[in-house]
Amino acid sequence: MFNCDVTAIDLTPMPLLSADDMTTASLSPSTDISVIEKPLFGIPEWLLQINDDISRALERGVNIRQLVNARACVIDDLLIELFKYFELNKTDLALFATGGYGRGELSLYSDIDILLLMPHDIDADTNKKIDNLVAILWDIGLEPALSVRSVSDCLEAALDHTIASALLEARLLIGNDALQDVPHQIVNNQWSPRAFFDVKINEAKARYLQHNATEYNLEPNIKTAPGGLRDIHIIGWVTKRYFRVSKLYDLVQQDFLTEKEFDELSFAEGYLWQIRHYLHELTGRNENKLLFDYQREIAQLMGYEPQPDDQPNDSVERFMRDYYRCAMQISTLSEMLTNHYYETIIEPQLPDEERPKKQPINARFNQVGEQIAMAHHRVFAQHPESILEMFLLMGQYGIKNVRTHTLRALKIAARGIDQAYRDNPAHQALFLANLKEQNYLFHRLRTMNRYGVLGNYIPAFAQVTGLMQYDLFHRYTVDAHTLFLIRILHRFTDPHFYEDFPLVSSIFQRIERKEILVLAAMFHDIAKGRGGNHSQLGEIESIEFCLAHGMSTADANLVGWLTRYHLLMSMTAQKKDISDPEVVTLFADLVGNVTHLNHLYVLTVADMNATNPQLWNSWRATLMKQLYSQTRRILRADIDAPTNRQDMISATRKQALIMLDNVDNQHMNRDEVLRLWDDLGDEYFLREIAEDILWHTEAILNHPPIGRASNADSPPLVVLREHRELALDAVQVFVYTQDQVNLFAVTMAVFDQMNLDVLDARIITATRDFALDSYVLLDRSGTLLVDSDSQQELKQRLIDAFKNPTSPKLTNKRIPRQLKHFNVATTINFEFNEASSQHIMSLETLDQPGLLARVGQVFLQQQIEVHAARITTLGERAEDMFYISDQNDQALSADKLKMLKTALIDSLSLRNDAI
Repeated sequence: MFNCDVTAIDLTPMPLLSADDMTTASLSPSTDISVIEKPLFGIPEWLLQINDDISRALERGVNIRQLVNARACVIDDLLIELFKYFELNKTDLALFATGGYGRGELSLYSDIDILLLMPHDIDADTNKKIDNLVAILWDIGLEPALSVRSVSDCLEAALDHTIASALLEARLLIGNDALQDVPHQIVNNQWSPRAFFDVKINEAKARYLQHNATEYNLEPNIKTAPGGLRDIHIIGWVTKRYFRVSKLYDLVQQDFLTEKEFDELSFAEGYLWQIRHYLHELTGRNENKLLFDYQREIAQLMGYEPQPDDQPNDSVERFMRDYYRCAMQISTLSEMLTNHYYETIIEPQLPDEERPKKQPINARFNQVGEQIAMAHHRVFAQHPESILEMFLLMGQYGIKNVRTHTLRALKIAARGIDQAYRDNPAHQALFLANLKEQNYLFHRLRTMNRYGVLGNYIPAFAQVTGLMQYDLFHRYTVDAHTLFLIRILHRFTDPHFYEDFPLVSSIFQRIERKEILVLAAMFHDIAKGRGGNHSQLGEIESIEFCLAHGMSTADANLVGWLTRYHLLMSMTAQKKDISDPEVVTLFADLVGNVTHLNHLYVLTVADMNATNPQLWNSWRATLMKQLYSQTRRILRADIDAPTNRQDMISATRKQALIMLDNVDNQHMNRDEVLRLWDDLGDEYFLREIAEDILWHTEAILNHPPIGRASNADSPPLVVLREHRELALDAVQVFVYTQDQVNLFAVTMAVFDQMNLDVLDARIITATRDFALDSYVLLDRSGTLLVDSDSQQELKQRLIDAFKNPTSPKLTNKRIPRQLKHFNVATTINFEFNEASSQHIMSLETLDQPGLLARVGQVFLQQQIEVHAARITTLGERAEDMFYISDQNDQALSADKLKMLKTALIDSLSLRNDAI
């Protein structure tokens, strides 16, 4: 039983329950109180005061475990008094606390799970008393999760494993003593140890999947997510079914749990309880999701104060780092202890044919079924190198999991990895051999990380374990992202993923020294959280590590170069105009050779995939492939490679003609096609790809009047299709119409009105003053591709807007909840592009509904012509580029640029201030 001593907490005494206080009318316990006005004894006010007493006690430093127990004690006293007041103690009923309340664990607004159990069916008079009890519980604000059952009803209900779990926690408060052990007996009767274990483990697996099977969600549910309180509860459920214990510490006395494991679980549980207390206090409800709305304030309440040299998010990042570390500790122990239960309790009772067979691997390790196990308990103590040897054997023998007694010994042995261990050449060779062995590498490194091997062998890795960035872009902690990146690398060798990564897979499979990329992956973010340039710091540390492990200078420098420049390719592809040969040539100069390019391309693709599942798509894949292909040609001195703008234009036209000749083009006259292409201008062939050029060409030539689409009297042409290079409900929209000054602003406003997000935009003016605008849109509703009415509405709205080009109407939409908690300063920079005589404007600001429509309105007011746009959204941050000039296609003056910058900042700041 939990401790109900609340004297140290100074709780307000409970009001006396008196019939005179209940109502001025004569009232008996069996009277229907639902029809009587009642002051409720002052209990609602008392419960609020109790919550305040508990919060003040926490401020004074009272242990959170005492406080969750204290609230359970308070509710115990209240329910016992109400039970007696309504004379239910004169019946055969027994009142049980169940679930978390049965464990004696109540936060401020936790569910109050109670069971009224009767040995037989309940008579009418008792039913009336129960109804009165339930009514007053609701009236005083407890909102109980109440079950009223006979023993026979309970037997049937316990077939539901969730009810069975609650019954295992049942604690008699008052009533029929003869029923005290009945809930536990019912579970024993209805569930065998193995059946109950299997159903709870399957429940846990399903629960994990609901939370992306990771402890590292940006807004974790501290109760049900991996590493949450439920992972501690499941240890109790499966063991209570067998050991008949009432609290977790009893498992220590049963030699199932070690003292240290109990201490680790207790500390982590207390940490989560404290977070849960503040979540309830801030929201006034049973809230378990640690949303962005609360993270910063709870960090401060828990003592994470900003330090003098801190960046704005450092304190909340420290708080979340500690949360993630606790969550990983809980999930690791939960997995290990439930497996230990299976191996020590369930497995020995299995038939011989179901028990795992033991096969020796060497003198130190055996394979037991599909797991590896040490041959005797002194293996790690007598042979310290076997710590790393075990993981190498797992790769060589295709073993994914480790027996729990071995994991326990491993966790202890890992604490002995010190500098002398790291400097041992035999250990260094084993570590590198582990990285060279690709089989189950992710799973092996994950186990190394969870049980302290990786963090002790590479101390810098321990510093980034649990480290997150307070934004929506980086979805994982640094350690989880790093290991996921290594998992992505392995997928490049898996035929199941070849269709997703055809080019990068073929390149990776040709790279012989794959450990080079694995090492670059491990070090590319290892210096985050220290201040300074993490790429440059990581380069120094990676080179030192490689040289210390006996690698050649050339290999060490390659790992260091990849670490330093791991962002170069993605930033160039997404933020530069890679249709400009000068941009590609400059990138090629930085890369230097094809070996560097191949390694960098593979690392970049894996890094982008491992950063955020929503970041990688075929649009970005196309950019990366284009940059890789162009750079490779330059580095190989390909004489056919386009080296200037005119070469690239000619190459694109040539490729489009080849495609034209290879398709059914009877409806397109080749001479008409060539004449049209001459009208479209050079810029068009620099920015469009051959496939889209054919699509545009066919649409234009089929637009009435046929063959004369550039006639000023022609109505605007708007065509849609599924974006064939995107698999996320993307829509490609092509607009061909007479050029007008506010075309971009009008188009953006229409897209915004129809809830369409712009992913990419190419705005080009043909030589005959016709605009060729191509957009890739994301449809939030997912219906535009399949709903012909929505397609027609979009076309008609655009055509009507082009006909009436007044100042576009902007919509005011509520900003998404998550974005409200991020402060992204608006920054605007200009760079002059001599080749096009245009300025490239880069805009970084908080992503928000209607952003591009608002930007378009400012362009209209400032008489700015938009020639192209690159739209990039990285979590809460929008990083967009616009190629701009004045309305006469002339470069903008310094004064005009200053006015434009001021107008944009004012417009976007106005919106941000309203958030």
